[in-house]
Amino acid sequence: MRSVLRVALVMMIPVLAATAPPAAAQIRPPESAAEMQLSFSPVVKRSAPAVVNIYASWVSERRASPFANDPFFSQFFEGFGQSVPRVQNSLGSGVIVASEGIVVSNYHVVQEATDIRVVLADRREFDGEVLLSDRDADIAVIRLQGAEDLPALDFADSDAVEVGDLVLAIGNPFGVGQTVSSGIVSATARASSALRNGPGYFIQTDAPINPGNSGGALVDMSGRLLGLNTSILSRSGGSNGIGFAIPSNLVQRYVEQAREGQADFVHPWAGIAVQPVDGDLALALGQDRPEGVLVSEIHPESPFALAGLRPGDVVLTIGGLPVNAEAELEYRLLTQGFGDRLAVGFLRDGAIEEISVEVGPAPDGGQAEPVRIGGESPLAGLLVAEVTPRLIDELDLPLSASGVIVVRADGPAARLGLRPGDVLRRVNDVPIETAATVTEAARTGTRQWDFEIGRGNRTLRLQLRR
Repeated sequence: MRSVLRVALVMMIPVLAATAPPAAAQIRPPESAAEMQLSFSPVVKRSAPAVVNIYASWVSERRASPFANDPFFSQFFEGFGQSVPRVQNSLGSGVIVASEGIVVSNYHVVQEATDIRVVLADRREFDGEVLLSDRDADIAVIRLQGAEDLPALDFADSDAVEVGDLVLAIGNPFGVGQTVSSGIVSATARASSALRNGPGYFIQTDAPINPGNSGGALVDMSGRLLGLNTSILSRSGGSNGIGFAIPSNLVQRYVEQAREGQADFVHPWAGIAVQPVDGDLALALGQDRPEGVLVSEIHPESPFALAGLRPGDVVLTIGGLPVNAEAELEYRLLTQGFGDRLAVGFLRDGAIEEISVEVGPAPDGGQAEPVRIGGESPLAGLLVAEVTPRLIDELDLPLSASGVIVVRADGPAARLGLRPGDVLRRVNDVPIETAATVTEAARTGTRQWDFEIGRGNRTLRLQLRR
């Protein structure tokens, strides 16, 4: 019996040896919930080397005045006092997304920095230069000078993320060094105007994000970049489980344009104004439940208008994905390349229809150079340009804006009260449609002037008697 047992034990040893993993087994991400409960270490080892610390500085100048901080007297001392240079510093994080040294971070980390120093996880340091930045989106793309063969993260498909997915936030909070925190995706398609950087479209997470984490990585369990940590909602200034990340699909478009040589991000243009469908509106539209966005206004040159969309239609989906807010509609366009075509599902007269919309920038209409108005009329000192869809998009003008826009106002025009962004509609009952019309109106030898001006969503009427 003992001899049989010895044989059995001898036979078991090779089997155990064959199934035991070698000491230098390749590190792999966890593949089951049980493995994830043990450790996030494999994900961290794969992702952390691509997360960097960013030190940015720039010089701003301010005038010294004994009343500079007094809200009343400071207004009387504007322009007085010596100019005092002041060095400002910023600390944040970034993510390497290409081995040749392409880094993404937040705009508010680098801003208008004149000196950017990037420190890798292995303590190597590189000088950085901004290739492309966008204040509104809070995204900056940076190139590390002289870098090659760096660890980089692949982009995840942020549109495929689901609430409850595990995520890790990696960054440099409070400048103490690289740290990792874990959490889940709390919400997707989060459009919030409560954030510091204004309305947008975000992934919400409860993974702790603190000051200094800005620009850091939100990664999935495969170690891919799911989002760029950007903001938190907090009364104390520290994390309380409400953090926001810019989706990776949007970040990827910025990287693509930076590589194409764009210094400023070119936005796709929708050319439509929409409002969310609430319960009352859904009832009036005959919907079973509130969904989609109602088209309230549309520019005739909008790609949606050219595809057949009309005011009163309800946009339900873009590219097969739901749209329930204006920020969501903009995001669906932003993540596409110019020339791409998207299927747009919409509701019209109780029936669901579909059109194909081509993604592209706002047309400039062959815009001419701005025209300077001279002479001695009240319009003298104006620099004007004809309104185009591109100007409507860039200056956030009403879609109905047409005619001529004020680019700059000096001299008599400034004293009249005209401002940059004003749209000249009529001068002495003459419709203003081109810059040439303004020039002709300025030559009128009248002593009575009547102006109709569009300012934002308001219409102003000015009168001048000489």
